[in-house]
Amino acid sequence: MNETELRRVIVEELDNVAPGAGAESVNPKDDIRTALDIDSMDFLNFITALHTKLKVEIPEVDYPKLVTVAGAIEYLAAKVPA
Repeated sequence: MNETELRRVIVEELDNVAPGAGAESVNPKDDIRTALDIDSMDFLNFITALHTKLKVEIPEVDYPKLVTVAGAIEYLAAKVPA
């Protein structure tokens, strides 16, 4: 899966967690929790959705790597088969 496809999945799942928050316009380096005003439960739902959709294990210790769109893309690109 390339970066464009990963970004699409990430934005789609963020939109599911925070409908109408404008996930597509979040700066890739901004903390998505702050930018979209989501709480820790919403963030956990986002991580779970990525796990389910992409079929990748995301250990809790790695959650901080997914707090930005850029970080999530980088992290997932290494885990998801091309």
